[in-house]
Amino acid sequence: MHTIQPARLKPGVSPDSVAASTSPTSSISADASSVLIRGRALIFWDLKVPGKKKKLDAIDTDQITPAADCVSESLDTLDERWKAGSFRYLMPDFRARVHRGETFVVAGDRFAIGSSREMSPAGLKAIADEVGLEMVIVCGHNMGDIFRRNALNLGLQVVQSPEAVADAKDGDELSFDPESRRLTNQTRGKTYEPVKLTPKEDEIRRTGGIVAAGRREFKASVDVSPCIEWADPDRARRMTSTEQIIWAHRVDKSAEVAPGATLRVYADLLPASDGTAPFSIHTFNQITGGQIVFPRQAAIANDHFVFTGKPDDNKQTAIGREFARLHGIEKPYYATPGDGIFHFYFPEQALVTPGQFIPGADSHSRAYGAYGAVGIGVGSTTLGFGWSTGYIYFTAAKARRVVFSGKLQSWVSGKDIVLELLRRWGERQAQGMSVEFVDRDRQLPMPFRNTVANMMAEAEAQNGIFARDEITDAWFAGRGIALPYPPLLPGTDARFEIDETFDLTAVGPMIAKPFSPGNAFAADEVARQHLTFDKALIGSCTNGSYDDLLGAALVIRAAREAGLKSVPKSVRFVVFPGSGTVRRQIEHPDPRLGNESIADVFRAAGGEIRQSWCGPCFGQGDDSLKPGERAITSFNRNWQNRMGVGGEGYLASPAVVASSALAGYMAPPSEIGLHWDAERFAV
Repeated sequence: MHTIQPARLKPGVSPDSVAASTSPTSSISADASSVLIRGRALIFWDLKVPGKKKKLDAIDTDQITPAADCVSESLDTLDERWKAGSFRYLMPDFRARVHRGETFVVAGDRFAIGSSREMSPAGLKAIADEVGLEMVIVCGHNMGDIFRRNALNLGLQVVQSPEAVADAKDGDELSFDPESRRLTNQTRGKTYEPVKLTPKEDEIRRTGGIVAAGRREFKASVDVSPCIEWADPDRARRMTSTEQIIWAHRVDKSAEVAPGATLRVYADLLPASDGTAPFSIHTFNQITGGQIVFPRQAAIANDHFVFTGKPDDNKQTAIGREFARLHGIEKPYYATPGDGIFHFYFPEQALVTPGQFIPGADSHSRAYGAYGAVGIGVGSTTLGFGWSTGYIYFTAAKARRVVFSGKLQSWVSGKDIVLELLRRWGERQAQGMSVEFVDRDRQLPMPFRNTVANMMAEAEAQNGIFARDEITDAWFAGRGIALPYPPLLPGTDARFEIDETFDLTAVGPMIAKPFSPGNAFAADEVARQHLTFDKALIGSCTNGSYDDLLGAALVIRAAREAGLKSVPKSVRFVVFPGSGTVRRQIEHPDPRLGNESIADVFRAAGGEIRQSWCGPCFGQGDDSLKPGERAITSFNRNWQNRMGVGGEGYLASPAVVASSALAGYMAPPSEIGLHWDAERFAV
C-alpha cells in the first residue's frame, strides 16, 4: 500500500551530517526599500478592439511559452529554449523589447492561465536577467494561480492591479518598490497598491524564493516524521472535503485551515512528467545537494515529449531517466514511454486513493479529485521543494459547491457536463476557488468524474473534488486496491462562497469551438453549420479511459449496422488510449461489441490506434495540427495554437467525436440516425 514515508538518507549519510543551510536569509538587500525597479511599459493590447483601448485578457501559458520551447536538453542549459520561445507567436520581438528597457509587462485579466509549465515565468525572468534588468508582471483580476506561485518561487515580481492596467499606455515610465510592492506610473503620476500576498508568500518572496526556503527547512524536514491526523467529527462538520484533507496533512498541527492561509502540507504523491521533471530535479539538487536523501514521494511519467522522434526531446527524457536510475525510482513510480498518461497511470497503479493530497507538476493533476483526493497543479520548483522536504506550501482558497441534480440525458457524458459548466461560468470561471462536487443521485461514473475534475484546470479552479462514495469504493474494490485513509464527507456546516445546483436534465451533447473550452454550444446546433474537419482525435488524460473508448466504439458499431461503415477519406481518425493498460485492454473482445474488440471496431471504421501519450493535445508529434487544419477532439484545451500552430481545435465527448468522424462534419450521434438506448449505449 502506498503511504507517506519519512525521509530516507542515502547510504553513508547520517542524520548528524545533514547540515542546516548557510544560505542567506534574504535576497533583498538592507536598503531594498530605496532600490526601485524601473522600466517602461510593454503592453499586450487586444487587437480585436480597435484603437488600443483594451488590454488583452486570458493570455494562457501556451502563448507565453509554446510547447515546442518547453524543452531542456540538459540541466546546464535549462532555460535556453524557454527564453527563445517567450511569446514567440504573440509578440515575436518580445525579447528585444525587454532588452530595450520595456520591462513592465502589462496585460488584462486572467493572465497566465492554464498549464503548470514553470518554463513561462522562468523564461521571462531570465530574459531580463541576461541584460542586468528586472521584470515586473502587471495584470488585472484573477492571474493564473500556478504562474503566480511559480513567479514568487523564482523571484519574478508580479502585481495584480486592475487600475494600473487600465491607466497604462505605451511608453509609460513605471517603478516598483520590492519592499512594499507598491507600483507607480511615473508618467501618469499615479501609485497603486497591488492585491496582497499572504504573509508566508511574501516571506518566501523576500527571503530568496523557494530554493532558499528549502535550504533553510531541509534539515528539520529530515528529522521529523510525517503525521496524518484527521479532524474530530465536530471540527470536520465545519469543513469542506478539501479542507479536511488539508487539515489532516498539515505539517504544523496548530496551523489554521482557512481561505487565504498559507501552510505547509505533507504530500502523498509528487508526480512530474518528462517535461516538468528536469526543472524539479534541478530544484531538488539545489536544495539538497543531490546526494543526501532519496526524493520524497516522487513519481515521474514519460508522457509528453516521448514519441516526437526529436533528438532534443530524447535528451530531455534522458534527464528524468538518469535521475530515476540514480535514486532507485522504479515502476510504478517511474512510468516508461507508453506506460500511460500519468493521470490515468498512477490511479491504475494504486498510487492515487481517497483522502490524499497530491500536488502534481501538471495542471491536470486536478483529475485526482475524481478519486476523492485533493489534486492540484504546481510548478517544477514547488515539486522539487516537495521532493526535498516531503511537503509543499499551500494557500487555501475559498470554496464553492456544485450539486448535480436532475436526470442524465441521452448521449450526455462528463465532457458535455463540464463544457456546459464552463460555458455557464463565463469569463470569470471558478475564480480560483476550490470546488466541491456533489453527485446527489449517484449518476456519474468514475470516467465522467475524471473528466469533470480534470477540466477544473480549464475552469481556473484550485481543485475540484468528488468526496468518496459508493461509486468511488466500487471502482477501487473492483481493482483490489486497499484504501489507507478513512472515508470523509463534506461537513454539513461547511461554508461555500458560491453554492449552486446544476440540473443535468438541461444538458445535452456539447461542442466547444475555438479558442476556449467555455465557448461551448449544443452539438445539434453546431451540426446545422456542417463544420467539416481534417482530423478526429479521441483520447487524452480527459477522455482516454476504457469506458471512454467503449462509448465511442458503441456509436461506431451501431452506425455500421445502420450502413455507415467508415469515416470519409478526407478525415484522419486517431485514438490515443489513456494508458498502456487501456491500450492492451481495447485489443480484447468485449461482449457489448458482439465480442469484437474496441480497437477492431475503430480500425474497421478507418481509425488508427496510437501509443498512450499527451503529444497531440498540446501540439506535439505527427498527429498534431498543421497550419490551416481543423480537428474535433476529446481533448481538454482548444486555445490558440494549443494543438498545433495555426490549427483549430474543437472539444467534445468521445461519442460525439465518433459520430462526427462518421458524418464528416461535427455532429452528435442523433445526427447520423442513432437513437438512444441506455442498455445499448450507456457506459
